[in-house]
Amino acid sequence: MVLDDLLANLIDYAGLFPPAALEMRTAVRNYAEYRRGEHAGWLGRFVVPASRLAEFEQAAEGVEKSHWRLSALGGGDPTADLAEIARFNDCHAAGEAQVDTIEFKAATSEEILSSMARIPASLTAYIEIPIVEDPTRLIETISDRGARAKVRTGGVTADAFPASTNLARFIVLCSDEDVPFKATAGLHHPMRGVHRLTYEPDSPSAMMHGFLNVFLAAAFAQNGIGLEQLAELLEERSPEAFRFEQGSVTWRGEMAVRAHIRNTRSLLAVSFGSCSFLEPIEDLKKMGLR
Repeated sequence: MVLDDLLANLIDYAGLFPPAALEMRTAVRNYAEYRRGEHAGWLGRFVVPASRLAEFEQAAEGVEKSHWRLSALGGGDPTADLAEIARFNDCHAAGEAQVDTIEFKAATSEEILSSMARIPASLTAYIEIPIVEDPTRLIETISDRGARAKVRTGGVTADAFPASTNLARFIVLCSDEDVPFKATAGLHHPMRGVHRLTYEPDSPSAMMHGFLNVFLAAAFAQNGIGLEQLAELLEERSPEAFRFEQGSVTWRGEMAVRAHIRNTRSLLAVSFGSCSFLEPIEDLKKMGLR
């Protein structure tokens, strides 16, 4: 079914980060369990700050880590982060846990160029950029350097969620420039809707983007639909508006076939980071999709 292609390796597990904010040992064991579970095919990388790789090693002792792929988050000291990633990879055989991806922030083209000059070819780089203002130049620079983009799609406060028009513009620019991207935060739920921002009993709620909306928007962006229509897709709140078939998915008269979804996931919309792996699955079950 086309939904399986849409969900393949979609969720990078970021259990260390808010709102879950789990301790390392728990997050590592959760990831190991998910890799053995029914929905292992939906699981992507384990996300960990580069500065905590040594802590990861200690917490993962005795855990089967065959072919684990890690994405390391860069912090305030790129030199130290890259040195720690190199140390970690040197200490672990290729068939074990390896860091193959690095993520960092940049607000200007100059910052992108400076950071990319240090990144070894062995690492895939995702660069988180702001999208409130037109990010065309930033995405062009990312494209020139052969890197990938990262967009923040939410957080633990309502103002962390980008406007649909800005997110649609980001997706179209990445499609036009052939820049693969990942999303981070705020995509725990398949469909756009109002949800609680944290797991606290008194947590406020806010309108959140849905991961089905975002990744289908990427597919339809490649099909050439315009910004206004993409923003409407991102704001779609009715599950009945989407129809998943064996070989295609449709949304209000627009169609993407299975081969196109596979192409989108491989070359454009790669994954999203989530502090929960189970919550997205449970929501899909409630929608009758799993």
